[in-house]
Amino acid sequence: MAADRIFEALASRPRREILAYLSAQELTAGEIASRFAMSAPAISRHLSLLETAGLVSSERRGQYVVYRLNKDNLVNTLTGFAFEICPTAGPLKRESRKLASRKQGG
Repeated sequence: MAADRIFEALASRPRREILAYLSAQELTAGEIASRFAMSAPAISRHLSLLETAGLVSSERRGQYVVYRLNKDNLVNTLTGFAFEICPTAGPLKRESRKLASRKQGG
């Protein structure tokens, strides 16, 4: 399940810090690694997990791999999760679905 991968990715402090670094700018893998006291393979594993979860995307530019935050995915996932666990959001979500189906003539 996609939500499980996201929450697994967010469970790690270094991965949350990587997301914070990427929140305002794109960074190369080397630039990200320079901010941590851990091995390059460890950083690579963190980045891979974040990418698998859909929280970041990467693009090869010459000899560098540049990472960026997938802002829409993160917001949509967390909002959807919040709606599922919020006791008042469930009824609102059902009401919204009913209104949408009425607009579509269903």
